[in-house]
Amino acid sequence: MQGKVLSFGELLLRICPDIEQDWIEQHQLPFYVGGAELNVATALALWDVPSAYLSAVPQNAICESIDNYLTCRNIDTSAMLWGGERLGIYYLPKGKDLKNAGVIYDRANSSFSNLKVGSVNWDEVFVDVKWFHFSAICPAINQDIADLCLEAVTKAQERGIFVSLDLNYRAKLWKYGKSPKEIMPAIAKYCNLIMGNIWAAHQMLGTPLDERFLNSSSDYLEEDLLAQADRTSREIIVTNPICQYVANTFRFDHQNKGIKYYTTLFDKDSLIKSRTYIADEILDKVGSGDCFMAGLIYGLYSNLSPKATLEFATLAAFDKLFIASDATTSSVDDIKNRITA
Repeated sequence: MQGKVLSFGELLLRICPDIEQDWIEQHQLPFYVGGAELNVATALALWDVPSAYLSAVPQNAICESIDNYLTCRNIDTSAMLWGGERLGIYYLPKGKDLKNAGVIYDRANSSFSNLKVGSVNWDEVFVDVKWFHFSAICPAINQDIADLCLEAVTKAQERGIFVSLDLNYRAKLWKYGKSPKEIMPAIAKYCNLIMGNIWAAHQMLGTPLDERFLNSSSDYLEEDLLAQADRTSREIIVTNPICQYVANTFRFDHQNKGIKYYTTLFDKDSLIKSRTYIADEILDKVGSGDCFMAGLIYGLYSNLSPKATLEFATLAAFDKLFIASDATTSSVDDIKNRITA
């Protein structure tokens, strides 16, 4: 495949106060430049895939510095929209007893959230683009962004651009009076690759889910999960005729601080399962799913087989669990050479 991969989404700052330490007294507030789609764009650029990124940010010294930072990492930001009032922020506290504390968003009235249909000249933006990627976080922000996403995928398909969608579900978003099932199916119909998991697909696309998976237990039998992944994937393919691939991730807690992780890819009427990875302790969950998505794009863009694509993407995502940043810093060779238990 030739041409750029364009990732579209909101650029965010992630701020991580350590609650176990006196971060206020110590004047320490670690931050990372991120956002789901930017994490994908960053990985692809690192892996020598022509990577472009489109977001909206205010014209100020902070955002100009971020733009320079991205450009230095070989991300094409020429399509960036400049204007509006503010850059979105989210807080992800660290420390004990915070496992379920979750994300604290501070992104209302951001430059990106104020975009609407007509804000982007897609005919210009899509020049030399062969792949368009975004996530369900975008249409979760408000109706205008949801309409803009639908406009984007429609325009992309008119130009023969391959479209990928990550079914990121964020319960703390979707606050504008619409449920995901009212918005996402219309957008998904224009997507060639849909990635998520059986729960996200049920929540956002309305795919049937066996009632045994409706509780929060992690004691599921692998064979049952794989059977459900197969059913979910087939349902998505039938409902969305241009969809060629459906990917699912399965990530479960292991021994309190660890992870058990494996994935699937549905291709040409068959479900492929990855190797299973287990770690007793990890460093940072943020961005692992984005890294998996980037790995899928990398493999398919590079004409790897579906099986090889899945194995690379899964190992890249597992590797990301040991990197304290939003996006991976591991090269393709780093990932391929990784020794795991």
